[in-house]
Amino acid sequence: MDNVKKLSVLALSIAAALPVSAKADLLISEYVEGNSNNKAIELYNSGDAALDLTGYKLVRYKDGDTNALDMVALDGLTIDAKKLKVILHPSAEIALGSDVDSSTGNLYFNGGDAVALVKDGAVVDIIGAVPTPSGWGMNVTMQRNTDALVASNVFVESQWKVLPVDTFTGLGNLDGASAPTEPEAPAFTCTGAKITPIYSVQGAGKSSPLIADGEYASKEEVTIRGVVTARGDSLFKGFYLQEVEGDNSPYTSDGIFVFLGEAAGEEIQPGVEVCVQGLVKEYYGLTQVDIKADKKIEVGENLGAPAAQPFYVADGESLGDALERFEGMHVVLDAGSDMKVSRTFSYDYAARRNNMMLSHKAPLMKATQLYPAMSDEAIALEAQNRANQLFIESDYKAKDGEVPYFPTFNAENGYIRVGDQLTNLQGVVSYSYNEYRLVATNEIVAGDFIRGDDRSDAPAIATKGDIRVASFNVLNFFNNAVGGDDTPADNRGANTEEEMLLQRTKIVNAITAMNADIVGLMEIGNNGFGEKSAIQNLLDALNAELSDADAYSFVEINDADKYQGKFVGSDAITVGMLYRAAKVTPSGDAFLIATPEQHATAGVVTRGEGDKAELSPAFDKYQRHSLGQTFKIHDEQLTVVVNHLKSKGSGCVEDWANYEDNSDPADLQGKCNEFRVSAAKVIGDALQDVKGDLLVIGDMNAYGKEDPIRVLTDFDAANSDRDIMTASWTTLDGKVYEREGSKIEKGYGLINLNTKVHGPDTYSYSYNGELGNLDHALANTSLAERVLDIQDWHINAVESNLFEYGSKYTGELAKSENAFSASDHDPVIVALSYPAPKPEPKPEPEEKDDGGSLGYLGLMLLGLAGLRRRN
Repeated sequence: MDNVKKLSVLALSIAAALPVSAKADLLISEYVEGNSNNKAIELYNSGDAALDLTGYKLVRYKDGDTNALDMVALDGLTIDAKKLKVILHPSAEIALGSDVDSSTGNLYFNGGDAVALVKDGAVVDIIGAVPTPSGWGMNVTMQRNTDALVASNVFVESQWKVLPVDTFTGLGNLDGASAPTEPEAPAFTCTGAKITPIYSVQGAGKSSPLIADGEYASKEEVTIRGVVTARGDSLFKGFYLQEVEGDNSPYTSDGIFVFLGEAAGEEIQPGVEVCVQGLVKEYYGLTQVDIKADKKIEVGENLGAPAAQPFYVADGESLGDALERFEGMHVVLDAGSDMKVSRTFSYDYAARRNNMMLSHKAPLMKATQLYPAMSDEAIALEAQNRANQLFIESDYKAKDGEVPYFPTFNAENGYIRVGDQLTNLQGVVSYSYNEYRLVATNEIVAGDFIRGDDRSDAPAIATKGDIRVASFNVLNFFNNAVGGDDTPADNRGANTEEEMLLQRTKIVNAITAMNADIVGLMEIGNNGFGEKSAIQNLLDALNAELSDADAYSFVEINDADKYQGKFVGSDAITVGMLYRAAKVTPSGDAFLIATPEQHATAGVVTRGEGDKAELSPAFDKYQRHSLGQTFKIHDEQLTVVVNHLKSKGSGCVEDWANYEDNSDPADLQGKCNEFRVSAAKVIGDALQDVKGDLLVIGDMNAYGKEDPIRVLTDFDAANSDRDIMTASWTTLDGKVYEREGSKIEKGYGLINLNTKVHGPDTYSYSYNGELGNLDHALANTSLAERVLDIQDWHINAVESNLFEYGSKYTGELAKSENAFSASDHDPVIVALSYPAPKPEPKPEPEEKDDGGSLGYLGLMLLGLAGLRRRN
C-alpha cells in the first residue's frame, strides 16, 4: 500500500474534479481483492432510514485509467438504516454468516483498479486513487475504520486497515469483528496413508487411468508424495510435485500439478518434500491433484530439487505425444530436444499474454503457402502444425518490453529470431487454453539461442544483376506526427515525432542496404505527393544518405486519377513507387488499376433455413488501387505494378454467409478471400495487353498457394477439385461489376518467381507462429527469363515486433535504428539481367602500301608492268 502515499498532484486534482453527491448516506466500508474470483465490496447505510439503491452502481478505474467502467448496477436493492450489504462476485468462494445481507454482481476489478460508488453519474465514495498506481489493492482485504464512515470522492489511506489476502471474517460486521470460529480441525498427515506413485496417477495415456471414461474426476482421493520442482503463483495457482526416483519408464510422467486455487505458502519451495491428498482431475486437458477445498497437505524436509530431465521427441511420435509423456515434469531443452523458435516473444491472443512459441525441428509453414486450400495435403499439414506447438510461459505476466526468462533481451545482440534453436531453458510442462505450455523456471542468455539463419546487414542479392526491383511493406509509414498533410482516414502509424523518426531511419537503412533500382511501397500514408506528404518525407530522408547517382525519385499519378485531386484512392494507406533515374527512365504516364469494392445492403444475403434463417447486415468493403509504371531500360521496356490487396482480418459478405464472420475460415485463407480473387481478376484483365516485360509485386495478403495467387498464375479449373470464386455484390469504378460471384476458369499465366527459383517453402511474413509469403513477385514469360535471383531478406518476419517503432507496449525497452524490425513484412528483391547493348563493330581501315615492303600481289603487278615496258 506504499504506492498510495505517493498520490500525485494529478491524482488529487482528478479526484477533486470528480462529481460528488451533496449528501451521501451510502458508502464503501470494506474491499476484498482475493485469489481467483474472491472479490467483494461491502456497503454501509449511515443514514437513519432505509435506502433504495436504484440509480447507484459500482464502477472501476482500470489500470490507471481516468474513465470509469461499469461493474454492478444496484437497482432494486435496499439497505436498512445503519446496516450493511455485501456484494459478491458470483463465483467467489466466500462463506458469509446466515444473517449477512448479500447480493451478487459482476465484480471484475483487480489490483491496480480503483473502485467507486456512483449515484446518477456522480461519485459518492471511492477506494483507491485516480489514476490508480500499478499494483495498488492487489491481494488484500481493506476495512474502513469505524471513525471514518463518511463518504468522500478522495481516497485517504489512513481511514483504512489493510488485512492479508482472502480475509473474509469481517464481511457483514461493521466493526470488523470475526464470526464465531469453528473448532480447529486436526492437522492433515500422510502418516499411515497409502501413497500412490505419481507415475501411476499420470498413466501412459492422455488422461489419468484413475478417472473413468466420460468423467473428469476420480471417485476416490489419492495420496501422493514428491519433491516440489516449481511454484505456480499466478498463471497456475499451486505447485508441481515430482517423484524422486520415478519408474524409469519413457511412457509415464513422474511429475504432476497440485491445484491449490491460490499462491502456495512460503514453506513450499523447490526441493521441499510435500505430501498431499485430493481428487485426481482432468482440468481442460491437464492432469492434476486438486486440494483446493480441504488443503490436505503435509510439508516435509528440503531434499533438494531433482535435476531437470532432458526433453526429447522419440522417433515416430509428435511433439504433443512427447509433451504428454512429460506432463507435470521439470525438464530442460537441450541440443537433442531440437526445439526451434516458431514465433518470437510477442502477444498471444488466445492466452492474452506475451509468450513465445516453439516447434520441433523447424518453424511451422503455413499450410496454404505450400498446398492449395482444402487439399488433402493442406488439411494434413494444418493438423500437423497444431500438434507441433509448445508455448513458453512465465508464471507472472511479463512487463511491457521484458522477456522474464531472458533478462538481457535487447535489439542489438540479445535478440530472438524465428528458426533459432533454444537450449538450456528449464521449465515444467503444463497445459492450458488447449495448448501445452512450458513454464520457465530459470533464465537464459543470448548464447542459448543457436542461430540457424542469423542477421545479415545487407541482402546477398544487393549487388546481383543489372537492375533490382524490390517490394517493401513499410508498416503504416505516416508523417502526421511531424506536421504531415492529412490522409482520407485516421493516422495508423507513429503517434509521436520520436516514433516516426525511428521508423523512418529504420526504413531508410533497409532500403539503402537493399540497393534496389525500383522499390514498390505498401502501407505508406496516403496524403498526396506534396512537400508534406509521407512519400516526399521518406524520399528526402533516403536521398540524404545517397549520392546523386543513387538518388531516388517517386512515381506520381496524373491529377485526373487522384481522389479529391490529391489521394490515391480513399484509404488511409496506399501504394507507392521509388526509382533511380540514373538507372531507369519512366516511359509514359503512371497508371492506376482500380480494384473492386463490395457493397451489399442489409438483407440481400440469407443464411440458414426456415425459422433459423437470417438476413445479412450491410457490408461496405474496399481495397487499395494498384499503381503501375513502365520504365525504359536501354532499349527494353519493363512495367512494374505495385499492389496491396484486402487484408485477411475483417469479414466480407461471403464470410457471413458461411458462418465464419466471427471465426477463421475453414479453408485457412482468411476472411475476404473471394474479394481478393475479384481484385486478382481485375488486375489480370488490366495487364493482358502490356507490351514488353511485366513484374507484378506487392503485399497480396494471400499465401503462395491461395486462390488470388493461383488466379494470377497457373490455375486451371479443369485440373482442380475445388472452384475458385469471385465475390458477390461488387462494383468497379462506381458501376456494378458482379452481383453474384463467378467461377474462375483459367489463371492469367504469370510466373511466381519465388516458387520458380527457390520452390514453394519461402516466406516474407510470420503470423500466429506460421511462415509464408504474403509478398510476391509475379512475372510474365519474358521478364522471368531475365531473373538472376530473388530473395526475401529476413529482417522483419523472423524478428520480435517489440523492436518495431511503436512504444505503446514496450515499456523501457531500448530501440535500435538498425534495419531489423523496420516493418512486419520482409522486403522481396528481384535481380534482373538488362545488359547494355554492345556497340556495333566499326569496319577495319584498308592497309596502305608504305613502299617499304611488297606483298606477293604487289610483286606480281610490278613484274607484269616490267614485261609490258620491255615489250
